[in-house]
Amino acid sequence: MFYHETMGTMADQSKLYKTFSFRVQDSTSGKKLVRLGTKVNFVWNYCNDVSKRSAQRVGPWVGKKQLIDLTKGSSKEIGLPSQIVQNVVFEFIKSRKAAGKPKLRWRVSRGAKRSLGWVPFTNQDVTLEGGRVKLRGETFRLWMHRELTGRIKSGNFSQDSRGRWYCNLVCEVEAPKTTNRTKVVGIDLGFKTVASSSDGRDLEQANFYRDLEAKLADAQRRNKKRLVKTIHAKIKNRRKDALHKYSRAVVNDAGAVFVGNISSTWQVASGNGKAALDVSWSMLKNFLRYKCDHAGVVFAEVNEAYTTQTCSCCHARSGPQGVEDLDIRRWTCSECRATHGRDRNAAINIARLGSETLGLH
Repeated sequence: MFYHETMGTMADQSKLYKTFSFRVQDSTSGKKLVRLGTKVNFVWNYCNDVSKRSAQRVGPWVGKKQLIDLTKGSSKEIGLPSQIVQNVVFEFIKSRKAAGKPKLRWRVSRGAKRSLGWVPFTNQDVTLEGGRVKLRGETFRLWMHRELTGRIKSGNFSQDSRGRWYCNLVCEVEAPKTTNRTKVVGIDLGFKTVASSSDGRDLEQANFYRDLEAKLADAQRRNKKRLVKTIHAKIKNRRKDALHKYSRAVVNDAGAVFVGNISSTWQVASGNGKAALDVSWSMLKNFLRYKCDHAGVVFAEVNEAYTTQTCSCCHARSGPQGVEDLDIRRWTCSECRATHGRDRNAAINIARLGSETLGLH
């Protein structure tokens, strides 16, 4: 079994949160949600305007309590439950803090540049009965493709670029005990292979965007807006499906998972933007992180510097170096004469570094 004092194992936490996303079923519900989304946008824009004006004065920006006081009693006039109005205020304050500026983007309800619909709520606003969600008297049918577990804490209705609405429910679930599996898996992220693991389980190069790039360009030239959105959704779904399956297979078999800390932002800045965004390393790391949390598996990112160059057998730094050697996929260590695959060797080194750093045994 794995132990580490500074990690804060899952056994130390009594609860975890899990989000379930279900598609809203019928078109009539979509019209109701569009109306609610327009009212939510109105509250958001009001908070944004008040915050912008407060920043023009000397002193602190308008706070959460002041915005709640200013919007108190407006639910009847707007046609929104008071809890939803408060949730919009809370989310605005949270987004403003993350952005570090008093004025955020306006939420646009109509036109070509309209914002995607969003309606937040708490567990006090909704009840779930079978495949139906009731929100303050309004009923919305859902495609319940999986069983809901845990206790509903909060959630929201959200709209995608194709106008489809989804109900996202955040549920509180019991935290699992730390797994007794002892297998350590290191994962090296790259372009030639999206993810190479130390146990030989690899996610081969998947050109999620490039495979449909020609069709997408043709649809854009012909101004087929609906087809463009459909192709973008297909690219997104293929990517999520591949990363979900790979991350699930890794977590189901491991006791600890370590990933190299490669930076997507740096890769984009260095001219590899299209490839870096297509493989979506950040999405894979997020999938691994939350799946490890819910399975009681240790997860951490480790510094992957020199993991490609270092021999995983004798630890001599004898591997290919520099940009000119990027094409070398297999190499032989000059010290111990061991032959390595470039990515597999890096993944083994990442697993070793992760275990040493966290003191796992």
